[in-house]
Amino acid sequence: MSKTTNMKKYYQFLMAAGTLFIVSCSGGGGLSAKAKKNKEVNAAIMKAYEGGDFSKMGDYMAADAIDHGGETGDVKGLENIISEMKKYRAMMPDMKSTVIHEMADDEYVMTWAKFTGTMDGKVTTMTSADITKFKDGKAVEHWVFMDPKEMAAMMAPGEPMDNSLEPAKDTSR
Repeated sequence: MSKTTNMKKYYQFLMAAGTLFIVSCSGGGGLSAKAKKNKEVNAAIMKAYEGGDFSKMGDYMAADAIDHGGETGDVKGLENIISEMKKYRAMMPDMKSTVIHEMADDEYVMTWAKFTGTMDGKVTTMTSADITKFKDGKAVEHWVFMDPKEMAAMMAPGEPMDNSLEPAKDTSR
């Protein structure tokens, strides 16, 4: 083979490799359109809950949705979930939320958030990890996980809440 033929093959190889690199970088980064939509719907649910406006929850949640974080077990159905949300919202009418971190894919959104507000006359701060499953652009299942210490403090009226995000100190020494 001549030097010119080798150079052509070399450049063709570089062009092909460069094209593959550009295509893989431009299409593979970030969230898919479905994951972005799930995050948007999740944010809309949080905003509606925070604002106490439950009128559009049917746009965001499936009619047969299940909330696994009910006080006495699973809450089944959109109307029952809205009823529970209204009850919790009434307990903390000035509630505000701050998203600490959020992750999403085509099926789930995981939100780590901090909630602050007044409950039973005392300022309350709590954190939770919420996992919401989506299907066809609507929430179909929800789980919530809270720090047991924060849950106990919420249930003990009059007790001050230590809600720092600092690790607990080892007092065993």
